[in-house]
Amino acid sequence: MRRLAVLIIVLLGGCSIAGTGGTDGKTTVTFRLWDEQVATAYRQSFSVFERTHPGITVDVQVTPWADYWTKLPADVVAGTAADIFWTNTSNLGLYADNGKLLPVDDTGEWPKSVVDLYTRRGRLWGVPQLWDSIALYYNRDLVTRAGIDPAALAWDPAAADDTLRASLRRLTTDSAGRHPGAAGFNPQSIAVYGINAALDQQAILWDFAGSNGGTWQAGDTFDFADDPRTVQAVRYVVDLIRKDHVAPPAADTTTNGDKALQLFTQGRIALFQSGPYHLKPIQDGAGFPWGIAPLLRGPAGRVGVVHGVAAVASARTSHRAATAEVLKWIGSADGQRPIAAGGYAFPAVTSVQPVFVDYWRQRGADLRPFLDAARGTTFPAPVGPRAGAGSTAYTPILQQVFLGQIGVAEGLRKAQAAGNEAMRG
Repeated sequence: MRRLAVLIIVLLGGCSIAGTGGTDGKTTVTFRLWDEQVATAYRQSFSVFERTHPGITVDVQVTPWADYWTKLPADVVAGTAADIFWTNTSNLGLYADNGKLLPVDDTGEWPKSVVDLYTRRGRLWGVPQLWDSIALYYNRDLVTRAGIDPAALAWDPAAADDTLRASLRRLTTDSAGRHPGAAGFNPQSIAVYGINAALDQQAILWDFAGSNGGTWQAGDTFDFADDPRTVQAVRYVVDLIRKDHVAPPAADTTTNGDKALQLFTQGRIALFQSGPYHLKPIQDGAGFPWGIAPLLRGPAGRVGVVHGVAAVASARTSHRAATAEVLKWIGSADGQRPIAAGGYAFPAVTSVQPVFVDYWRQRGADLRPFLDAARGTTFPAPVGPRAGAGSTAYTPILQQVFLGQIGVAEGLRKAQAAGNEAMRG
């Protein structure tokens, strides 16, 4: 990580109508993100900022995820994007490579892994805000009843059986209490599923591919269909749903990204592999004791996705000095402390991360599996100027794979071709 005194925004040409100069003489800097909960923390943070910067106000705007990536490109083209807005790695390159962002020259006390995610062509294009890794939530009552240690689970697609598949059968029951493989088991009437296997790329698919030694992307080209280890991993996940009946039907989870979370908090899924972004919903919704174990171990070990969100500055902002001050603030320990203190997310400023860990320790949750995953072997999420377009193109085909409408190998070939065509523009 790097510790530098000043965060500087390179002042390039362009202007914008996003931020405004108020009639009270103050400059309003607009800030857009997609998470209402974290927006609460930002408003608390900016209330402190505005006391020490009386000439600047910050207008926090929330655009829900479902609309975010439709509205943002249109606003960037029109010059009406917020002065500062959240982005992820799949969409960073599209804006950074086309002169839509102001680069950040110096960095603060941020994890190098997250800084690297937002560095292109030797320049840093965003101020890291938060990060997440993947671990395994579990229902203590269900795993105890089945005699299973979640931390010891491993999977191996080349084995006739493995500890994960065998354990998932013990955890899965139909409405009559029968397990998969038992006489009379009814897969159409499952009361409890073993795991949340689904077309969830960050929490499931990329982690299984990585822990099997597979790849997803080479340079700016998707290569998942060309890697037999990735094909093998995807087939394993699909089989958990369609063949082994230890995960919810794809018809439920591909059209409702929250379905698996809902089933877990209802006590109907025993193991839920996901990120710290689900801590709050689980704490609020689960009526049973739960814990967190390391993410599942595959033939290549425990390999998971570490992702981060950054705040970037529009190159067309007309309030560069004020925008630079806001970015400096949200890249500092004081600026990110409300994110940690409210238990919303791992803050990117490393010195503040213990505040987040302590928040959850006081509520009975040990976050060490997430920290260990971030320090271990990681699997890169797709990057590139048109990675988002590529993902949009291949996702419907992957949905067909999970729904059983097309075979795994054939579906991955078609998905890869569609994704790469979209990546080329």
